[in-house]
Amino acid sequence: MTQLLGAPLVWLPLGLGAIALLTWQRWAKQQRFKSLRSLPSPPQHWLLGNIPQLLGAVKNRQLFQILFDWSKELGPKYVYWVGYPVLVLSQPKLIDSTIVQGTRDGSLVRTGQSQRAWNDLMGPIMIGKDGAEWQWRRKAWNPEFSSSGVSHYMTLVDQACQQTLTQLQATPPGEPVPMDPLFVELTMRVIAALVLGIPIDPSQPSPEGPPLEIEPTYDAMAVLTYRFLRMAVGEKAWRKYLPTQASKDYWAARRYLEDCLRSRLDLALELRDGDSVALEKASPLFQQSMLVKIAAKEPRYTRATLLPEIVEMLIAGTDTTAHTLSLAVGELALNPSVFQQAQATVDRVFDQQGTLTLASLKELSYLQGVVKETLRLYSVASGTTSLQATRDIVVDDITVPAGARVFWSMLGAGRDPETYPQPDKFWPDRWLTENRQTPAPPMIDFGSGPHRCLGEHLAMLESTLMLAQLLRHFDWELVNGRSSVENLKQNLLIYPVDRMPVYLQHRSH
Repeated sequence: MTQLLGAPLVWLPLGLGAIALLTWQRWAKQQRFKSLRSLPSPPQHWLLGNIPQLLGAVKNRQLFQILFDWSKELGPKYVYWVGYPVLVLSQPKLIDSTIVQGTRDGSLVRTGQSQRAWNDLMGPIMIGKDGAEWQWRRKAWNPEFSSSGVSHYMTLVDQACQQTLTQLQATPPGEPVPMDPLFVELTMRVIAALVLGIPIDPSQPSPEGPPLEIEPTYDAMAVLTYRFLRMAVGEKAWRKYLPTQASKDYWAARRYLEDCLRSRLDLALELRDGDSVALEKASPLFQQSMLVKIAAKEPRYTRATLLPEIVEMLIAGTDTTAHTLSLAVGELALNPSVFQQAQATVDRVFDQQGTLTLASLKELSYLQGVVKETLRLYSVASGTTSLQATRDIVVDDITVPAGARVFWSMLGAGRDPETYPQPDKFWPDRWLTENRQTPAPPMIDFGSGPHRCLGEHLAMLESTLMLAQLLRHFDWELVNGRSSVENLKQNLLIYPVDRMPVYLQHRSH
């Protein structure tokens, strides 16, 4: 009896001590990040901060939208709180200078949380690494995606565009055509041909492995990228081991992609080892693939590290360009004067040269402006990796303490009126450099600094060629009007929910 009566006397000090410790930790954190308290913030839960809003946005596949909405409400610099502060920027020049300077001097690094999320897709990948581990990977891939390297892919990309054109020309008159799935197929076939040596034409044999199945491959990649987004805002990696439908989908997606890639990956490693039998199995296209080249020149790539890297390239090379093309098609339909000018530019090149070549691409700067303007308004990547301050830094006269995160709203940045006059106007001319009296506006949608998008040149080549072919052969209008470019969601990247259906009208020449 005495022991029972005395028990509270033991636990009471322990409980009070725990409360005191938690209170002190909370106070210390508030003092540590005091400099950011002066910035505007969205309404917070007293204990969880802004975690509930962010989790809700991810569940609705609209994380990009809540960051943009907060930018419109709170201004170009605000802070949300998730146990620590996240400074969100939406001024292009400030974003660019902060990222470039911070990554150069080491004061900003990718957060451990985002790195873990990237590396948990399939295994360790370039975007999930930093320092020396990132450098050797980037060095290996850089030549394949440089402007000079991409110039060699013109014929292959044009073949893919012609294949898409043939599909469109076979569409019965008056039938709505969802453009986004066609662009997904276009970009996936291009990146699969370049990286894996799979022929653009699906009727051609590919002896190194199974054929490229567009829809199940895309669905598997969507499962992985949506899981990244959930992990990036706090979902724990161990949840993949729970018997939930999301976990089952994740493991099924991994198995599917591993099965698709296994034979080609093994063959590339056998070629690296000088296996003469493997050489006989490999087609010329496969022997020239990035997979074979990278495996041959970088021995640090093993089967375990090369497999996830290939998946990373397939994901990065598909969604970004496909959805940008869809949104460009939508904006062209909504802006008749821009459509007419773009079409006249394309017609002039075809009439003078008869076809599209690397040289004629220089005459299509207006189309490149269309692509850049689309990226400005609908940056499909929209900021996917936050940074963490390793020491106290100053961002636009604001002290950002060590441990705070820095993030950005690309949709907010693209509509910054100080940088882009008439920001809601779709105006490709703002990107033209001919006879320009003022500097061109910043183009930050491909990233900044040493981590700038690896596939920038390939994306511009694919987009320009495909838009040129569409404008040469078709007029079009949107089935659902402006809602096609307004109703957007996000796995990892932003996409049009309705798949951008259009009515096509064939042009005669």
